[in-house]
Amino acid sequence: MRPAVGGGDGTMSDDLQRELGLVRQQIDQVDGCLLDLLNQRARLAQQVGEIKSRHGEAGFIYRPEREAQVLQRIQGMNPGPLSNESVTWFFREVMSACLSLEQPLGIAFLGPLGTFSESAATKHFGHAARLMPQISIDDVFREVEACHADYAVVPIENSTEGAIGRTLDLLLTTPLRICGEVVLRIHQHLLSNEESLGRVSKVYSHAQSLAQCHEWLNRSLPLAQRIPVGSNAQAAQLAAAERGTAAIAGQAAAERYQLPELASNIEDEPNNTTRFVVLGRHDAGPSGRDKTSLIMSAQNQTGALSRLLAPFSDAGVSMTRLESRPARHTLWEYVFFVDLDGHRDDAPVRTALAELVRRAPYLKLLGSYPVAAY
Repeated sequence: MRPAVGGGDGTMSDDLQRELGLVRQQIDQVDGCLLDLLNQRARLAQQVGEIKSRHGEAGFIYRPEREAQVLQRIQGMNPGPLSNESVTWFFREVMSACLSLEQPLGIAFLGPLGTFSESAATKHFGHAARLMPQISIDDVFREVEACHADYAVVPIENSTEGAIGRTLDLLLTTPLRICGEVVLRIHQHLLSNEESLGRVSKVYSHAQSLAQCHEWLNRSLPLAQRIPVGSNAQAAQLAAAERGTAAIAGQAAAERYQLPELASNIEDEPNNTTRFVVLGRHDAGPSGRDKTSLIMSAQNQTGALSRLLAPFSDAGVSMTRLESRPARHTLWEYVFFVDLDGHRDDAPVRTALAELVRRAPYLKLLGSYPVAAY
C-alpha cells in the first residue's frame, strides 16, 4: 500500500527539505555573485567620476541620456520572469547608489514628505538621492536656480485634471532646462484610524485629489465634509491626529504617517496618471527615444497658429501635446506649450525648429530629454 502524502514516517518531509536546501544553496551562490558584481559596477562608476573630474566635467555626474540608454537596453535584454517595471526599479536603485558614492544628488520637490511628488522624485532618482521638500512650486524652482539643489521634480499635467498652471507659468521665465520626465500612476487611498466609513465625518485632501475622487466620495461618504488642504501629506498628518477624520493620499503618505487604508484605489479614473518634468541647469543629450518641449507665441491674425504648426508636419515631426496658456504680460494674448517626438539635435526636429524661429514672434526651447522609462 502507498503511504499517505505527509505520512508519519517523515519521508516526504525529508525529501522536501532536501530539495529546498539544494535550491536555497543556489540562491545563496547567486546572491554572492550579485554582491560581487554590484560592487564591481560601483567601482567602475567611481572610475567614470574620476575620468570626468580629470576632463573638467565633475559637476555633471548625472547624465539623463546615459541612464535612459541603460534602462532601454536592460528592458530589451530582459527574458523574464521579472517584469520590465521590476528590473527598471532595481537598476534605477543600483545607479542611484553608485551616484551617491560620488555625491548624493539633491532633489527639490513640492513637499512635505509623503506626497506624490516625493514618489516621483524617488522613482526617477532612487532612494539614495537627498530629498529636499519645498513648500511651493515656486520654491522648488528657486532651489535649483540658486544651486541649492541639483534637480527639481515638478508636476506638469494630470490625465484627468489637465495642466498644472503654476508650473507652466514658471517655465516661461526660468533659466532651467527640462532634462527628464517621470510618469506616475496615481492611486488614491482613504486613510484613517477609524475602523469603518460610518465613523468618518471629515475628509482632508489636496483639492485636486478631492476632485479625482469626487464620484467615490458621493457614493461612499455623501455626508462627510470635504476639506481641501495644501498637500495630501498634510491631510494625512491631520487625519492621524484627529478622531473621526480621514485623508485621501497615496501609499507614501500611508507609510510615512502610519495610517491604515480604510479603502484602496478610490480614484474615479483607474488610469489616473500624473506627468512630472525634471529640471536642471544643463541639457540632456540624445538617448534614442526623446521628446522636445518648447513655448511659442502666435500673432493675433487669421491662420497664425496653423502657420506655426506647419513646419512640424513638413519635417515629419510628430507633435504630442499642444496647450494654450494666457500670456501674463498682455491681456487676451496666449502662448502655446508644445511637446514633440525627437531630440532637438535630430535632423527633422532641427529642420522644423529652424523654420519655427523665422515664423514665431516668441520661441523658447525648454529642453530635449529622454522619454520616461516605466
